[in-house]
Amino acid sequence: MSLKSFIRQLAPDFLISAYHLCLAFLAALWYSFPSEGMVVVGVTGTKGKSSTIFMLSKILEEAGMKVAVSSSLMFKIKENEWLNPYHMTMAGRFKLQEFLYQAKQAGCTHVLIETTSEGIKQYRHKFINFDVAIFTNLTPEHIEAHGGFENYKRAKGKLFEALASGSAKKINGAPVPKIAVLNMDDPHAEYFMRFGADKKYGFGLKGTCKLPAQEQNACVFASLTNSDAAGIAFTVGHTALHLPLLGQFNIYNALCAVVAAQSLGVNADVAKEALKKVIEIPGRMKFVQSGQKFSAIIDLAHTPSSFEAVFETAQAVRKEKGRIVAVFGAAGGGRDKWKRPELGSIAAKNADHIILTNEDPYDEAPRGILEQIKGGITAANFRGPVEIVEDRTLAIRHAVNLARWNDVVLFLGKGTEQTMVLRDATIPWNEEEVVAVEIRNMLYDRK
Repeated sequence: MSLKSFIRQLAPDFLISAYHLCLAFLAALWYSFPSEGMVVVGVTGTKGKSSTIFMLSKILEEAGMKVAVSSSLMFKIKENEWLNPYHMTMAGRFKLQEFLYQAKQAGCTHVLIETTSEGIKQYRHKFINFDVAIFTNLTPEHIEAHGGFENYKRAKGKLFEALASGSAKKINGAPVPKIAVLNMDDPHAEYFMRFGADKKYGFGLKGTCKLPAQEQNACVFASLTNSDAAGIAFTVGHTALHLPLLGQFNIYNALCAVVAAQSLGVNADVAKEALKKVIEIPGRMKFVQSGQKFSAIIDLAHTPSSFEAVFETAQAVRKEKGRIVAVFGAAGGGRDKWKRPELGSIAAKNADHIILTNEDPYDEAPRGILEQIKGGITAANFRGPVEIVEDRTLAIRHAVNLARWNDVVLFLGKGTEQTMVLRDATIPWNEEEVVAVEIRNMLYDRK
């Protein structure tokens, strides 16, 4: 056990909370409360946050706005962007306030922040004056860290609480309204609707608006939706949008981005022009092509809901007689142990061949993590091959060597992450590069 973990176990909760809150205040004070003077958008939910932010940033830029982004995928300040090097979606307090300060100094008008329950729990959202709060969806995640699903939901709600209590801004003499954007199709939408906002926007595919019929409220629904191997398509009002992205889930992400942009004064026609240029989202359903005859796909998926979405898309992509080969693991360090057998069960229902490997074991024994996943596979009565190859490079090599024409090989859990943590060692990692190299080596060996 690390010294940091040991101290956390000894210190009472109120003292830890006070420590995090003090750090948040000091960080904001040090950088002169930089969120003032910019429109700050916080996006929370279980899945779809980073994809929604990515698409929303493209729409706002198409409209001529100067945008900064802080997400699990990347950091971006206007034209400068770089991959997120940290093993955390929401940057720490000083890093985040420094980022806001740099964005302000660069002349950014809008900042998009992926806001997580873990970050909120540590008060990383405090002393940031949010103007827009977006709720994508809610499914079980981080249950052990929060002590239950309801606590997890309440943590997400604190973004909307911060929105409601934030001081009113004026930028260039114009008042900036507080805006909430909510997924009407999610069963937990009503909880997030309770918090105050000057304007509330709902979005969804089912056509049911749960918002009270008031002038400041509006719902926008997609119609004529379609998802196939050519991408996704949907219509908002009189505007037909098409993106060359796979997966029904991306319709929700794109629609959310369109509606959020509308709440900021950008119409759907501008969104259409921006989104048709979005060929891929870093680390999400990334096809790696190095001359092979099978589909190799990298995705960050590491939750039960994201697993189901990725496997559903893989089923649609797979060609006749092709198999689905899944390579994945689960994080260690005591993180969400409950979901390990769940991931195994989902893979068992969708894959033909499963290879379990390291993701980020942290201080846990890798074999123990993988055996817990395997327990879920076994319980689901999976009849295909299940292999444990702890070394992720070797697991990827094995997967590409056993792949046949028309197969879909999924590499899940790492996405664009740049490191892997094994006990006390943090090693550089580039999933796309490793997959591409192993495919090229396989092709060379078969010549």
